[in-house]
Amino acid sequence: MREEEKIAAGTLFWPGDPELKAIKLRAHNLNTDYNKTYENETERRAEILGALIGELGEGSFLQGPIFFHYGVHTRIGRRFFANFNLTVQDDASVTIGDDCNFGPNVTIVTPIHPMIADERRMMRNEAGEPRRLCYARPVVIGRDCWLGANVVVCSGVTIGEGCVIGAGSVVVRDIPPHTFAAGNPCRVIREITDADSMLHKPDVLGGCSLL
Repeated sequence: MREEEKIAAGTLFWPGDPELKAIKLRAHNLNTDYNKTYENETERRAEILGALIGELGEGSFLQGPIFFHYGVHTRIGRRFFANFNLTVQDDASVTIGDDCNFGPNVTIVTPIHPMIADERRMMRNEAGEPRRLCYARPVVIGRDCWLGANVVVCSGVTIGEGCVIGAGSVVVRDIPPHTFAAGNPCRVIREITDADSMLHKPDVLGGCSLL
């Protein structure tokens, strides 16, 4: 079994595998290319993102700088917005739904390393060869989610659609749809309801109105 297949199977894999290193090198170089562009170089930025990310929906905007580990393992829906310093360590798959918005410094991580120090240093693979091994779990973020500044989403987490995750949260477990969650570790604070509508904040509306 190829190391890429082991990642998808959720079993231990060798990050130093030449095939995986080639994918990561390509992604890291594309990150660097993107981060050297000006914001108004829209055609060049679109070209780089098309080569870097597995799938990126129309109408999406990534402020930059960006940092994708593999890139090709990430699928992003339409009208996605990411503020400064988006980091996606997508060893396992990362899926982000339509109309999601991320504040600055959002980080998504999928790999997991052994807890025992000796096992982190070295284990034997199925062929008996000494290797530095880890494993990874997918992350799924539903549509219409807002992640505040400095949110960290950890491996194996699913965030349901319509969620708001408070700034600085570390999400280590699944978050049900249409809830506001925050904290370290992140926990559900309450459901999001019609009472949260901007209609109830006339002092903030300033003459604006809903669609």
